[in-house]
Amino acid sequence: MTKIVPFKAVRPTRDKVSLVASRSYQSYTKEQVEARLRDNPFSFLHIINPGYRFAKDISGQARYSMVRNRYLEFKEEGIFVQDPKPSFYVYRIVNRDGDVFNGIVAAASAVDYENGHIKKHEDTLTYKEVVFKDYLKTVGFNAEPVLLTYPDNETIAKIISKAQKNRAEFEFTTTYRDTHYLWVLDDEKSIATIQSEFEKLPCIYIADGHHRSASSYLLYKDLKEKDAISGEHEAYNFFMSYLIPESDLKIYEFNRLVKDLNGWTKEEFLIQLDELYRIENRGKKLYKPSKQHHFSMYLDGEFYSLYLRKSLYSFQTSLDSLDAYLLYKTILNPILGIQDLRADDRIEYSNGKNDVVDVKSMVDSGKFKVGFGMVPATVSQMKQIADDGLKMPPKSTYVLPKLRSGVTIYEF
Repeated sequence: MTKIVPFKAVRPTRDKVSLVASRSYQSYTKEQVEARLRDNPFSFLHIINPGYRFAKDISGQARYSMVRNRYLEFKEEGIFVQDPKPSFYVYRIVNRDGDVFNGIVAAASAVDYENGHIKKHEDTLTYKEVVFKDYLKTVGFNAEPVLLTYPDNETIAKIISKAQKNRAEFEFTTTYRDTHYLWVLDDEKSIATIQSEFEKLPCIYIADGHHRSASSYLLYKDLKEKDAISGEHEAYNFFMSYLIPESDLKIYEFNRLVKDLNGWTKEEFLIQLDELYRIENRGKKLYKPSKQHHFSMYLDGEFYSLYLRKSLYSFQTSLDSLDAYLLYKTILNPILGIQDLRADDRIEYSNGKNDVVDVKSMVDSGKFKVGFGMVPATVSQMKQIADDGLKMPPKSTYVLPKLRSGVTIYEF
């Protein structure tokens, strides 16, 4: 049984939503952040960068308090308004590649996260969970939904389709040429039907936003312990989520880039690879793998294909067959000496939405010595690993869609 509830979103006014909405802060360069803060007084970045007006970097609890102040100022100035009724929000994204994503913004249950009805497939870093929990506790709102996925459901799809026949409350196109649409779904019958359909599901899955969901769960535990009389409908018992059907989810791989060969010469490195892989030199022509357990490698100006010698590798769990894990177990760790994929500064990642030229150019620049490519993980792999209670290595999946911050805001 999975529980989702409607909520009274705080949203930008229709005329300002395109100016307010921003990408995740980490996706901007320093120069891009500076330009948006300088040229756009309505950008959500002004809220999460409150020190800009003082020309000073502010961190820790002082920053959290100022984020809260900037948020309240946006409300006081009428840039943000709160909906009068608890609602679900039908959200549609059409990106520049023609991919279409349809889902529902709703509040998901922290209790479901606790008891495993919301399943995860990635490890999280404890310190990040705690930092973001403290941030949420101070600012009192969440502006970026966790991406959750559920099995395709005809009843929910019909409700979404019916809502989209009306004029969208929001419609705006970003500089990335992605077009976003939002419809307010506040009629009680539709809300009850959607809730009933989710209650039939034994579980749903986190597709993106593991740290955000973990931090929201920590906040729930913290506040519940300090407020023993609170009921199950207290806002902190839930966290904002964007729920989309599995068929709408799009998963890309993360390519791996390594700065050195761990002391091996090129020839010695190839000999080491030969133990577990059949190697073919593909020359200078751009090359990508086409199936599981098959990697591309760019080294010293040439592409190689690496085919796993399956008789020499044991597939005992669902994680063993994940290519990101396989690459780590057979090459990155034993040969290149990379133990901690999160902390080792010798490895970096390039999402597979970028062309293979991106890997080639970064190796050719001299910053990296070798690059590896793989095919993306599948939704079924992600689910099976979560069902088995296992965790993918970091940067195993680059998942679309990516929502904008500040379009819908959930207050605790």
